[in-house]
Amino acid sequence: MVVFAVSTMFFHEYPIGEILSAVGAAGLDSVEFWVETPSFWLAGQPEGEIGKARKMYPVMDRATLHAPILDLNPTSVNPVIADVSVRFVCDSVRLAEKTGFPLVTVHPGRRTAKRPPGPADLGKFERYIRALEEVSRGSGVRVAMENMENRINALVCTPEGMRALLDCEEWLSFTLDLSHAMADGPGVAARYIDLCGDRLVNVHVSAGRDGRMHLPPSGDPEVSGILDRLSRSAYRGHLTLEIEDLALRQPLSYREKIALLAHESGFMRSFFGESTNL
Repeated sequence: MVVFAVSTMFFHEYPIGEILSAVGAAGLDSVEFWVETPSFWLAGQPEGEIGKARKMYPVMDRATLHAPILDLNPTSVNPVIADVSVRFVCDSVRLAEKTGFPLVTVHPGRRTAKRPPGPADLGKFERYIRALEEVSRGSGVRVAMENMENRINALVCTPEGMRALLDCEEWLSFTLDLSHAMADGPGVAARYIDLCGDRLVNVHVSAGRDGRMHLPPSGDPEVSGILDRLSRSAYRGHLTLEIEDLALRQPLSYREKIALLAHESGFMRSFFGESTNL
């Protein structure tokens, strides 16, 4: 069955317990647990906190992990930054193995200069991919590459580019970010599904309009079309709300965030006619 989830970063300023309580109260099934969730990241990523959370909060049962990305770039022109970035992402796969997350979403990195990626950048990306393959081999953890916005210095930012990567790396899965895809124009998100749907395991669900990204998806006609397409294709992975609270018109309280997620959960579920809570 589809798992309806939300990124923990929507509750950026709250401790883990309050985040997970809110997710359950909103009627969602699970979370995408960002390693950089401040109350976890700034505490030194204590593995024991994840174990405690699993015992106390059912929404952790089918949770996925999102590798760290802030201030990191595994294809950086600076070799120190590139090395540290690869290490942090690989450490997130090890964390997933130790603490029971079956899936880790990762970003591809980017060329540091705002120019098209060249041979040196692609070489660093290859090194990054090999490190991810090695750390995930035999771990039971699936690694899913996320598509990026189609910017001049981006890597893995088109449906064709993602398909080429998946064809080369049979071990790799795919996380589709709708807002990133929609920023490239109408129909691009659907093209990702057409070309790469066989490896799709997670969808970051949000809308983008008027130059703003990661907005609540309900009522957006393109997002509705994508969810309908996924339902008709018998998609059975995660649907993860990835809403940027600072992109909203006004700040929301804790209770208002729960209410918003409950509404958006209902919107997503309406396309699938099911509840994984039953």
